[in-house]
Amino acid sequence: MATDRSERQGIAKVFDDHVAAEFVDMDLDATMATMTENPYVNHVPVMTGGVGFDGVRQFYGDHFIGKWPKDIQITPVSRTVGENQVVDELVLSFTHDIEMPQLLPGVAPSGRPVRLAFCVVVGFVDGKVAHEHIYWDQASLLVQVGLLDRGKLPVTGAEQAENVLDSRAHPLNELIRGGR
Repeated sequence: MATDRSERQGIAKVFDDHVAAEFVDMDLDATMATMTENPYVNHVPVMTGGVGFDGVRQFYGDHFIGKWPKDIQITPVSRTVGENQVVDELVLSFTHDIEMPQLLPGVAPSGRPVRLAFCVVVGFVDGKVAHEHIYWDQASLLVQVGLLDRGKLPVTGAEQAENVLDSRAHPLNELIRGGR
């Protein structure tokens, strides 16, 4: 049992080191050092990412590391650590003041504030990151940067993330009742 717990803590630390290399140190080599020889990254809503060591390295170098607004804040909500997987629920907050090809390919900066719930599923092989599946609600993001009209579609914006942080922040079922 103790070995299982320490192995789980080990992969959680590897993922924390991976995220620190991406967002704090902005160090491509340190990021890649946390990964297997044949990783993949899939940003599910927009299908950005990379396959294989060279593909992931190119994606991180060209489109991810250092391609985030300076005011980005990552708020952890929950973490589940399994035998070979870490799942993080997060809220990202930032001002869309730079191009962000990883989330909004081809979209010019809007200057608008964004608050977005994220889920990151990270698989491990031999203690290294083998894959990342990253999920968010693209409609919520598009509403917040001004590309979708919430009045014409059943979509919400930052209130999704706010309710992840505080379940009472906004009433539920407003779209069902027609309160857009």
